[in-house]
Amino acid sequence: MKLSPSPSTSTPANPSINRGIISAWNRIEEPMWQGSEADIHKGLPFNLLSPTWQMFLMGDGAPTRHLQLLTQSEISVDVVAMTPIGDRDDNAPSDITAIAAPRIRRQIFLRSQQTGEIFSHATSWWSEATMQKYLKDPSLPIWVSLNQKYTELYRDLKGIYKGHCPNLADAFGYPEIDTYWGRHYLLWHGGEPITMIYEIYSPAIGKYLGSSSL
Repeated sequence: MKLSPSPSTSTPANPSINRGIISAWNRIEEPMWQGSEADIHKGLPFNLLSPTWQMFLMGDGAPTRHLQLLTQSEISVDVVAMTPIGDRDDNAPSDITAIAAPRIRRQIFLRSQQTGEIFSHATSWWSEATMQKYLKDPSLPIWVSLNQKYTELYRDLKGIYKGHCPNLADAFGYPEIDTYWGRHYLLWHGGEPITMIYEIYSPAIGKYLGSSSL
């Protein structure tokens, strides 16, 4: 299925930081199911989440790299917004307290360069100093930016969610499917958390991973 880019998912290659009104960000509201670190560690029943989806969502590899391998396509980053939030908790998971203030919230879509399919939406929170150090080009995937510095990372999965996010339905382009999987985690380097990331995945990856449940 080929998706056409919508105005809401297209931004300049090097967006400036928006210092105006702090907008909302996309999350799975009132999840019909959610799991903890303990659930992630032991794994989920296959009738809830299939083995291939578990390897993708609950593994510790870079999702952009995994998407590239799954789809045999280069993955583009569409930066939707970069918003200073100061020391606010931003209605984010409580793990945001691990990220030093003042903070910047970065929102992106990941899409196939070949087909235009949108595979995921991600929101990440950075301290301003850390972003300046590790993410000098916000239009690059995080793993590309950090690999350029040979930065060793630990992906610390904190939560996994299943539920609705109506704001993403048009962008994902699957009107018959309105339930998505999401997760959030901390990325660590040198014993310090450098960013917290909340990702929501499009049904489009089901073409490559198969059904999300058995």
